Amino acid sequence: MLNHGVIKATLAASVLALAGLAMPMQASAACNLVSTKDNSPLKITVAEDDTPEAKEFLETCVNPYTKIYTADPEKAKLGKRKFGLYSCTTCHGPNGDGQVAVSITDDRWQYSKHITDKGLFETIAGGTNGGMATWHKQVAGNPDLVSTDEILRIVAFLRSQYKGGGDKPWLNEAPQK
Repeated sequence: MLNHGVIKATLAASVLALAGLAMPMQASAACNLVSTKDNSPLKITVAEDDTPEAKEFLETCVNPYTKIYTADPEKAKLGKRKFGLYSCTTCHGPNGDGQVAVSITDDRWQYSKHITDKGLFETIAGGTNGGMATWHKQVAGNPDLVSTDEILRIVAFLRSQYKGGGDKPWLNEAPQK
């Protein structure tokens, strides 16, 4: 018959083994971000100061602010403030309609990936080969730049300003599998 210590050790080992199996499954469910520049992985991880919304996006690739901001113009102003604070208006105009750079509120996407919030996030976070700077603080290695949450708020604000026709697939995005 097994003694009490052996049973405890066996149970502890079983729990650790199950946790070890669950961790890789959880990691594979994470949002796989890719660079607009070259399709390489865009390495953005959950930061200690990330909001629950940023953590949710990094897990699912679904922007939790988009539906809220497109339904409530008052809440969308939070994203507009970030858009102005980080000087996005200098190139894209006060509402994203374009100025020096292209409009990001119509249906003529410079990059086809902009049809999703994930794609627009990737372009803002990692920049492009066509003049858009890298804005995410992790990607640029600059803590003074933009956080995941701030980019998500900007993307949601831009979606609230959409002037293109047809479907708005970003309102029906499902978690990435």
